[in-house]
Amino acid sequence: MRRALLRVGVLGGTLDPVHVGHLAAARVASRALALDRVWLVPAHVPALKPTPGASPWHRFAMAALAAQDEDHIAVSDLELSRPGPTYTIDTLHALAADGYAASQIFFITGADAFAGIAAWHRFPDVLDAAHLAVVTRPGHAVPDDVLNHPAIAPRLTGEDPAERAAGADATGSCRIWLISADTPDVSSSEIRERIITGQEVGTRVPASVAVHIRRHGLYTST
Repeated sequence: MRRALLRVGVLGGTLDPVHVGHLAAARVASRALALDRVWLVPAHVPALKPTPGASPWHRFAMAALAAQDEDHIAVSDLELSRPGPTYTIDTLHALAADGYAASQIFFITGADAFAGIAAWHRFPDVLDAAHLAVVTRPGHAVPDDVLNHPAIAPRLTGEDPAERAAGADATGSCRIWLISADTPDVSSSEIRERIITGQEVGTRVPASVAVHIRRHGLYTST
């Protein structure tokens, strides 16, 4: 049974820890594509990244804390409940099994991650499982060879907001939406390194997340 015609965003990843850049990307995509809800989906066992510094349960807790004051952002344990490596296409297929059409799902990713899309599991089939919302980050332009890839170029949709809104509903095919935004230039690896070296994380993470990290001694040797 198909879900009511909601437009849902999915922002997955290690989220180790979740930071203000993740939240900014979720907000930007939500506004640009008129999404009803964006889910933060922490990965259980990331397939293409090193083992996370925090457990899946701590990463879920931090994502929940980050989302608690956001009207259109929530957190999902969809990937935590699945054993083995986490692949985007499996998560999108799980949403389809739960009644969502591919045209209702917008997978949100950064330009840096999108640049490596050819290495994603079951590429290019993954492009048919959901729309992609690619949010640019400072200093991370998408390489031309990626934009010109024969599986990607026909799906690209420009920057005009009216075009984005109309195009997402005009066809059942899944598109790739390029969304330019001055999102914070921050990364989880930088935050972990600051904690390891005894520096403050400042405003790189929500205050509630910073408290959780300190309270549980995450990313330190103690």
